Amino acid sequence: MNSSSPPLQNEGVAAAFARFPALARAGLLEIRQLIYEVAETEGVGPIEETLKWGQPAYLTSQSKSGTSLRLGVPKSGGYALYVHCQTTLISDARTAFGDAFTYEGNRAVLFNAQTSISDTPLALLIASALTYHRRNKKDPR
Repeated sequence: MNSSSPPLQNEGVAAAFARFPALARAGLLEIRQLIYEVAETEGVGPIEETLKWGQPAYLTSQSKSGTSLRLGVPKSGGYALYVHCQTTLISDARTAFGDAFTYEGNRAVLFNAQTSISDTPLALLIASALTYHRRNKKDPR
């Protein structure tokens, strides 16, 4: 990843990141940076960083081109990128990427401390989420 992500400006989001275990936090910050990089590449407009269900969430509030992404720590450990469970994002990822990810149902991809984000097709999954509505205009999620 070449550019740096914007500083945390939302106090709630900063507090959420501070509560994450150190290894999970490092991976989640790497995913956060990738979200901003992909958003710029995909031309989806500014990303709104906020809290949803106590987790850092990333929305395309201005363009409304995509569905929200959330970052968190699942009960099973490690860390995760969550998507709206009623989208087809996870099933599409399973079809496109197979076992490149560990999945949690239809709502998340899971990572552990040994996961190298750059070795996964995560940017493509993030791009799919950030452009979900643009590609699926009839589906308002």
